Amino acid sequence: MIDSHAHLTSAVVFPDVDAVIERAKHAGVKKIVNICTDKVSLKEGLSVARRHPGIYNTAATTPHDVETDGAHFFPIVEEAVSELVAIGETGLDYFYEHSPKKLQQHYLSRYFELARKTNLPVIFHCRDAFEDLFAMADEQYRDQPAVLHCFTGTIDEARGCLDRGWFVSFSGIITFKKSELLREVVKYVPLDRLFVETDTPYLAPQSRRGMQNEPAFVFETAAKVAELKGISLEVVEKTTTQNISQFFAI
Repeated sequence: MIDSHAHLTSAVVFPDVDAVIERAKHAGVKKIVNICTDKVSLKEGLSVARRHPGIYNTAATTPHDVETDGAHFFPIVEEAVSELVAIGETGLDYFYEHSPKKLQQHYLSRYFELARKTNLPVIFHCRDAFEDLFAMADEQYRDQPAVLHCFTGTIDEARGCLDRGWFVSFSGIITFKKSELLREVVKYVPLDRLFVETDTPYLAPQSRRGMQNEPAFVFETAAKVAELKGISLEVVEKTTTQNISQFFAI
């Protein structure tokens, strides 16, 4: 399998990153897409990728952090694009609004431009901001490849992603006891448009609640997808691996 979204080199994880990767490989996770969100995580991510075949990096400032890190990190991302497989995670988050909405939109526009220039796909983070995300993408990033990571929206919002040709990625949240509505979205999204992810070190699946998440745990999310769709885990593994491999060209 492939874990399509993990923060392996966040400060929480990377002192033990080699052990985390080895546990993932032992569990059957052959590739991991590592999401870098600042200078330190990107530097460490590039180093980890050189040590471990099957680790691939992306980079961008999250919408939460554009006020503090956006101006500093953007040129670093530009310089590293030849070693990246995607731009992200970028997007809009109006639920927390840790950074002003207009500034989030400004950096999303800049990352759209960078993605177009480099022909890299985009990884979106979006919470309570789908109307603006769709409008901006329609204007600035129409018919371009993207995935909405850690999807927690509605069926209508998922439809908006699918209508734009994007993929939808689900995390361990779909295994949580109170995620009934999100599980309906999983049933709705076609398997050939679906990713699975851990969002390591966050959002450990139900059987691991309270633990630091790891890519090795992605199988629990995949198993829930299989259960909800009434298909085998092997089919979910094969199809999501194909989806993710083609999207990131890995």
